Amino acid sequence: MNFDFIIVIFLIGFIGSFISGMVGIGGAIIKYPMLLFIPPMLGVAEFNPHEVAGISAVEIFFATIAGVWAYRKSGLLNKIIIVYMGGAVLIGSFLGGFGSTFLSEQAVNIVYALLATLAVILMFIPNKGLDDVPLNQVQFNRWLAAGLALIAGLAAGVVGAGGAFILVPIMLVVLKIPTRMTIASSLAITFISSVGSAGGKILADQVLYGPAAVMVISSLLAAPLGAKLGQKMNTKYLQWILALLILGTAIKIWSDIL
Repeated sequence: MNFDFIIVIFLIGFIGSFISGMVGIGGAIIKYPMLLFIPPMLGVAEFNPHEVAGISAVEIFFATIAGVWAYRKSGLLNKIIIVYMGGAVLIGSFLGGFGSTFLSEQAVNIVYALLATLAVILMFIPNKGLDDVPLNQVQFNRWLAAGLALIAGLAAGVVGAGGAFILVPIMLVVLKIPTRMTIASSLAITFISSVGSAGGKILADQVLYGPAAVMVISSLLAAPLGAKLGQKMNTKYLQWILALLILGTAIKIWSDIL
């Protein structure tokens, strides 16, 4: 790894992890396309989709630890949500991460694009009054949450994602979890999910450890900073930032597939 390569990978990890900490996702929705397109554009490296997914899976494991740590005293981490959705997504992401070795690179990109498209649709469904519910009165269907998390984990594991970019819209629109609680809890769920997806990618021998190490360092620095900013921002701004990120990514991936 030369100096230019390290700087580019570090900046991708830092920017992606800062934004992901702010809006409560592991960051694959941001870092996957950045890793896929920016290094070859700058002439420093070229990764295939399986390698990008492997790097992302390992990096997200550490980025979500850092994000959850920043929320540890906020009172926004809902343990029931984390246990039900985290356990289900762990199983799904491990199976998806290991099973991705049987898919072509085109298939991995298509799975990613479909996930992003579904997430975009959910994010633009109105959810008025969502943040008026007191945090100690939040209720949701636990088994529906677990079932949706299992499905999201299977698909997210294929692309080396923690799954939060689809879980966050599900939590907001389907389960009606308030925005700040969703952001904090989704980071914890994504951490659990990343155990499965990273384990699957390691077993499938799809991880490039040099670039992954650089991104881990950047994520440990950036994710807590993003999480602290997210706690202070208007929830509507946070929702719009996430929606636009997912929309832009979906458009880019579909344009390359088609």
